[in-house]
Amino acid sequence: MDIKELILNCQKNEPKAQGQLYKLFSSKLFTICLKYSRNYEEAQDNLQEGFLYIFGKIDQYNFKGSFEGWIKRVMINYVLQQYRGAPIFEVVKDNTIIEHDILIDTEDEVSLEYLLKIIQELPDRYRLVFNLYILDGYSHKEIASLLDITEGTSKSNLARAKMILKEKIETLSLNNKEYFTK
Repeated sequence: MDIKELILNCQKNEPKAQGQLYKLFSSKLFTICLKYSRNYEEAQDNLQEGFLYIFGKIDQYNFKGSFEGWIKRVMINYVLQQYRGAPIFEVVKDNTIIEHDILIDTEDEVSLEYLLKIIQELPDRYRLVFNLYILDGYSHKEIASLLDITEGTSKSNLARAKMILKEKIETLSLNNKEYFTK
């Protein structure tokens, strides 16, 4: 069964097709859930609930553009909905925040495992903006719209996330080399 036929069958609420779609995309979508969730268990819950959400929205897919891109965007939107309305963002009145790269002073590269761990430990407001901007390439304008915050708040939260990550990596580089790769 090709992907178009699979999607059409999912639009008809056929459980077998839904199971196949789940098997086809669950690992990619779980990676997204891990990025935006606080921990592994929450990511698992978001994946399961997110697929139910996708199956409820799949009739909106009109076969224009990449289905994989569409399903990823729907999952990101679902996970972000879990944070909407929650008081996790600090409103920033001053929009003069300057974005700059934060240089980390370490000779070794940080392991992916450790980097994912410390990203997940970020406060929600910082983690969401960091992932949307750095890992998924959203603009601050898009992030502001998705999260119902201002562009200034998005920029501020990104800068703070980068600073927290920098501090954790620099502290680790002084104390524990096991999380570094050569």
